[in-house]
Parts: sequence; C-alpha cells; structure tokens
Amino acid sequence: MEFIPNNPQTDQKTNVLTVLNAQQVKSLIRAGLLWLKTNQEIVNSLNVFPVPDGDTGSNMVLTMQAGWNEIVDSPADSVDVLINQVARGALMGARGNSGVILSQFWRGFSRAIDHQPVLTMELFAGALTEAKRTAYKGVVRPVEGTMLTVLKDTSEKVNQCLPDCKDFLQLFQITVAAADESVNRTPELLPVLKQAGVVDSGGKGLFFIFEGFLRSLENKPLDVNPEVIEIVPIDLMKEEESIEPGQDYEVVVDFVPNTQLELSTFYDRLQDIGTSVQVGEGDNNYRMHIHVPAENLYEPINYILTLGTVTKVAIENLVAQMEDLRRQQQCKYDLTPIRDGQIGVVAVSPGDGISRIFASLGVGKIIRGGQTMNPSTEEILNAIESLPTDKVIVLPNNKNVILAANNAITQTNKKVAVIRSKNVPQGISAMLRLDPDGDFDTIVSEMNESLTDIQTGEVTRATRTVEINDVPVNEGQYIVMHNGDLAIAKDGLEEAVFAFLERINVTDYERITIFYGQDMKEADVNQLVAKIKERYPDIEVECHYGGQPYYFYILSIE
Repeated sequence: MEFIPNNPQTDQKTNVLTVLNAQQVKSLIRAGLLWLKTNQEIVNSLNVFPVPDGDTGSNMVLTMQAGWNEIVDSPADSVDVLINQVARGALMGARGNSGVILSQFWRGFSRAIDHQPVLTMELFAGALTEAKRTAYKGVVRPVEGTMLTVLKDTSEKVNQCLPDCKDFLQLFQITVAAADESVNRTPELLPVLKQAGVVDSGGKGLFFIFEGFLRSLENKPLDVNPEVIEIVPIDLMKEEESIEPGQDYEVVVDFVPNTQLELSTFYDRLQDIGTSVQVGEGDNNYRMHIHVPAENLYEPINYILTLGTVTKVAIENLVAQMEDLRRQQQCKYDLTPIRDGQIGVVAVSPGDGISRIFASLGVGKIIRGGQTMNPSTEEILNAIESLPTDKVIVLPNNKNVILAANNAITQTNKKVAVIRSKNVPQGISAMLRLDPDGDFDTIVSEMNESLTDIQTGEVTRATRTVEINDVPVNEGQYIVMHNGDLAIAKDGLEEAVFAFLERINVTDYERITIFYGQDMKEADVNQLVAKIKERYPDIEVECHYGGQPYYFYILSIE
C-alpha cells in the first residue's frame, strides 16, 4: 500500500509530513503488521532454547492482526478513536507473553492520545513513553534485555531527538535505529540470550513493526520475503479411506511424463502394484496415489521413473495413521457438568489425551493450546464466561499463557483466579486438589501449593547447536527441559530419559507418570516403560497417551 500524505498540515513544497490523520495512521498500522508478518519466521527462530516450538513471531502477528481486524473497515476520522479500537482488538487477541506485552503497548499508546483527532510528532513521542509505562506495569517481574527494554530505549531516544526532528520520516528513522541498537544490546543485558547466541525475539518483533512504519513512509515494499507456494493444480478429493490387509504405506508421487500418458495402461499397471489407486491430472503434470505393502514400497516410484520426471514424493505409514485414528477415538471425553455456585475450572491442554485426563479430573472447560498455539485473551475469557458459575479457576499449563490468562480475568465480573501452572504435570497436580463445593480461596491456595510437589521433564529434539546452562547441545540431539530449564542433551531418546531420571535422583520419589506425544509409537513407549520398571522396581510407573506435539515425552515425578 502506497503511503499518501494527504493531511492539510503537509508542506506542499517540500512534502514534509509533520501531522498524521486517522487514515494515515491506519496505513502505518497495516504496514507494521505486514512487515512483521513478512519477518515472522525470523522472530520465531530467535528462541532461547533449541526446542522446535518458537512462536514469538506468530503470537505477535496474531495479536497485531486482531488489532487490525478492528479497524480494517473503519472510517474513523479521529486518531484517538482508531487507536482505541486497535488497543481493544489487540487486548482480546493477545497470545503469549510477547502478544500480551504488545497489547499493553497499544493500550498505553491509546491512553496517551485520548481526545486527539490527529497524531503529531510530540504526541507520538509521548505515546511511546506511556506505552512503555503501561507495558512495564503489565509484567509482574520485568526483566531487562527483553521487549520491554527495547521499548524503553526507543522511547527515550525518540524523546531525546524530538526537538531536532523536522518530520515523521526523520522521527521514524530515529525510532527504527534506536530499536535496532537496543535489540542488538539485549544479549549483554540477559545472559541466557548471550549463551544462546540470539537477540530477544519480542524486541526484534517490535523492531519490525517500527520498521514497517518507516517503510510505509518511504513507499518501500512490505513483502520482500513472499511465501513460496508450490502450485500443483490437482485435487484428488480424497475421502475417508480404509486400509486393506497387507497395505502398509501410502505413496503419493507428482511427476511430469516424457510423452502422452496412456491412462488405462497406467491404471492397470498400478493396480498390479497396490490398491486405492487415484490419479489427478494438471497442466503437464500428474499426481499418483496408491497403497502398497512394505516390500513394494518403492515399486510405484521406480515404475513412474520409466515414464517421466518425478517432482515430488510423499510416503506415509498407514499403520501409524490408523493408530493415530484409534488414539483420537479413545481420547473422546465428556466435560464435568458445573452447577451454579460450584468452582469451575478452565484448563489449557496441548493434546487430545491430556484433554481426556483433565476432563476425568473435573475440568469444566478445555482450551486447546500450548507451545506454538497459545490461546488468546478472548478465547480464555469466552471459556470463563461459558461456565454457569461465578467462581472460576484457570490453569494455563504453559508459562507463555499466564499473562493472557491474567489479562482475561480483568475483563470479567466473575471471581476468577489464575494458578501459575507452567506445564501439564503442574496442572494435573493442581486438579487433584479441586473440591468443586469447597471454599474458593482455600482451593486456590491449595492448588498453588501443589505446584511445588512435582518435578517435570519435557523431552524434545534440539533445533540448533548451542550451549546453555553449561549444557552443550548439538542440533538433532534429544534434550530434556527440567522444570523449564535445559538440563540434558543426549544422542538417544531413551538415553536422555534415563539421564534425566538419574539427574533428579528419582529413587527419592514414589511415582513416575509419562505422557507420550503424538509422534511416538506404542511399541517404543512400552519398551521404555518396561526398562524403567526394571531399573526402578520400587517406583510406581504410569503411562498415558498425551497427544502433544513437539515433545516425545512429558514426565511427571512425584
């Protein structure tokens, strides 16, 4: 979108822009969102720990998108009205800690320009200051070297340079330069960033928003990193499939034939190889789908290589697909009915199996979410309001959901408490203290106390080579997060699990509960459980399908 300086306080001779009207501010907000979205994966990649679930960029984009959705069709001719709408949308759409802080940025910005029809450079500088104050207040224990620091440094630099600024172009250049300098300084303020070799992700996201403002004024493109979309004009319209005995794999091949393809002969040959044969035709290319036994796995690919050039191959294990379907069917659950006057619980769950467990323990409303899918403030608020009681407890079960949950309870008239559960085992431990008919404050207190009763281990795979907390990690190794901190890195999955159990002196505990993820095979899980029982015969071992993504195992030790 080209930025058109159309307000009456622009110097027509020099095109110096000193005041912005509502629609010009609207174009800036759109530009900030688009440029952030273009660089979303860069922000996601700046995860401190080498785990495959970086989501800061995604959360900030979704929060900005929620703010933009409030004004996309707005004809507002007053800046204060427009920014107030953005702030409201960002508040309700805030996801994750970075999203919540970003929503507080817009809340403070809105407060500073109340009753102002246009945005002057002085108002912008003052709004940054108020945005900084509001964002800091919204965090219980602010940490320097984060997005908050970038906002503070940028605000101070903008206010310092304001007297010498001739127009918004120069002001935004200063804003972007200050944000960039502050982002690059974050590793010096926060040791864990320096260990990981990254800058603060939230601060980098804020930098991209400011840079989007500047690029809009400079009429620079906002999509220089467009998504590369593979165009295959074929739609197989696949329906629910059954698996015939002996058909172990689904093979899909895209290819370009060397000569005109004789479809009847092609079908006949494929039917000799396997079953469920489907062929889709596009512009000079074809897609073939077939089910084959394991011993014929590569036969359809080799056959097609005699007909033309293969452009893409996808192979799926049908047995694993059916196992996933069976797991999903087993994970159906009924939520506990909550009566008026009782204590209702809202819980965030990352997997179907974990949701079933929460439901069995008395949770009244479950929100699907966790890493990479943090629920918004509005989703949490809607869950709170949906329960037919005025006493509600929220279990975030993820450290990146707590701020959004705290945001949500400020928007309801119900009596609501947020338990600071940072993972699933803590949430389950808290649920064991629930008495729906008990005294609200007493139950809240007991749930909070329960959080220290357990040790938690989360097992995943490293996404990069790094050294954190004196733990050297190579990309691809299996790592264990102990109560949220990187603790173990090993080449083997079972090796990592046992190293964690030894680290915490598991013989001092009574029970190990294992929640296995959506990518694990039951045979491998059963083998691990058997080995744990053999090595620690005096410890009770429980195992449940959790269905969580990214994490092979979540271990609860109590």
